[in-house]
Amino acid sequence: MKYVIFDFDGTLVDSKLAILEAWNTIAEKYRFKKVDESEIDEIKKLTMNERSKRFDFPLYKLPIVMPLFYQTYKKSLEEVELFKGIKDLFEQLNVNGYNIAIISSNAKENIEALLKRQQINNVSEILCSSRVFGKDKIIQRFLKNHQLKSTDVIYVGDEDRDIVACKKVGIKIIWVEWGYDAFEVVKNSKPDYTVSEPKEILNIIK
Repeated sequence: MKYVIFDFDGTLVDSKLAILEAWNTIAEKYRFKKVDESEIDEIKKLTMNERSKRFDFPLYKLPIVMPLFYQTYKKSLEEVELFKGIKDLFEQLNVNGYNIAIISSNAKENIEALLKRQQINNVSEILCSSRVFGKDKIIQRFLKNHQLKSTDVIYVGDEDRDIVACKKVGIKIIWVEWGYDAFEVVKNSKPDYTVSEPKEILNIIK
């Protein structure tokens, strides 16, 4: 194992308030339904299609709204914090000789700003795409650029789309239960591993 690739929102950072504020700003502009903080736990149990119906948001509009979404997200970046145990996990991965990368649909400048604020400097690469469902292509490009086999990496993510992307590429995935998709949403996609706290990730990798 050479690289551990992480998703960002919901996996490394608790950004639900920033995401909530960004979504509600877009919802007001484009006349979608807003989300109340009290609905978050319920929303976690919904698939992407179910969420789009609930909030009158056609998924084909994602490429249109995502740039504005992450621009708005940036304004709430101070509210975004690492999940407990992530910083220690990164240090342990580094000590054990594993490279760390981040692949996310968030904006690269948002991720870099958060890492700088948290004084994390052991992430070797950050790859981003505004295509919410295009992670498999980014992973494939990452493998090709670094001349890696599928067995040389493992992905850590919290959403069903992360699992689907990894299955397409043929790499194993660790699903974290503290993220934005509940187990009801991801169980049919069958993640390779499931963890309830960050320290379990290192045990699986080793």
